[in-house]
Amino acid sequence: MFRKTIVLATALSGAMMHMPVSMAADELQDATLYIGWRAEAEFGGFFQALATGLYEEHGLNVEIQLGNPQSNPAQQLIAGKVDFAVGSSGTALNAAREEAPITAVAAMFQKDPRIMVGHPNQGYQSLEDMVGRTAYVGALGMATFWPYLRQEFGFSDEDVKPYAFSIAPFVADESAIQQGYATNEPHAVRMAGIEDPVSFLLHDYGYRPYAVNIMARQDDIANRPDFVQAFVNASIEGWQEYLHGDASSGNALIKERNPDMEDEVLDFALETIREGGFVDAEDAAELGIGAMTDERWREYYDTMVSVGVLPDDVDLSRAYTLQFVNNGVGLQ
Repeated sequence: MFRKTIVLATALSGAMMHMPVSMAADELQDATLYIGWRAEAEFGGFFQALATGLYEEHGLNVEIQLGNPQSNPAQQLIAGKVDFAVGSSGTALNAAREEAPITAVAAMFQKDPRIMVGHPNQGYQSLEDMVGRTAYVGALGMATFWPYLRQEFGFSDEDVKPYAFSIAPFVADESAIQQGYATNEPHAVRMAGIEDPVSFLLHDYGYRPYAVNIMARQDDIANRPDFVQAFVNASIEGWQEYLHGDASSGNALIKERNPDMEDEVLDFALETIREGGFVDAEDAAELGIGAMTDERWREYYDTMVSVGVLPDDVDLSRAYTLQFVNNGVGLQ
């Protein structure tokens, strides 16, 4: 019995040495992530990390807050109501322009899943073939990707009709096109009775922001870098597991937080993310999930300047930091 006790004590001691300090002391740090949208597969890695205890393993007690189309995650973060928020490259650049105290610390999506989708049998062979069609585009799209499409491909504001997060007007008009996400609208359109919709990923046509960026406050980056790093690493591991492990835990939590979510919608989105390499392709294939580069940020910024969305004097160093990524986390 004495020898067994010694073995057990030794094993426990070894285990404690490999646990985060906060875990060993039973003092998890509270952290809140505001995604500003419904629970769905596009945020699956965060839910996976929460459901499987990865955040706790990194010493964090994480709460994920949801939102709606009118939500403003950046505003919540700036106000100090949350610790982290999901944003786009545009979010970070606009914050830098306004000298707001928030910065992108990781990019979960290497490819923005934004698409333009059209009806089949309309002769679409490329994005250029959609020029001149009635286009359903939302207010945010008009301020981000539409100026790029207008300048680079000749799309016109005169053809735009407001997109109000309903595919019904598009479905009713065979000649129309609509904004969407590769992870969502193609499936929704099929469920509405339109077989084989045509879609073009804007990333493939030169519109290349990061998406699902983790945003943090600059004071936390400066004064609590270990806290930020723990959240980034756990989130990356969550995405790695969600994409290449058993995603059932993350999906179960998504459905708990969003009871209207259907299995086939989750399955379609997850398979699209996997096959399209949205998370772990391009720079992430070599640098790890969450990767960002100076070149890619400069490329997108220059694009937005050239189409008149942003001025040419934004301090890019305020928009993002590479401090917490490109360390190979998630490559395994």
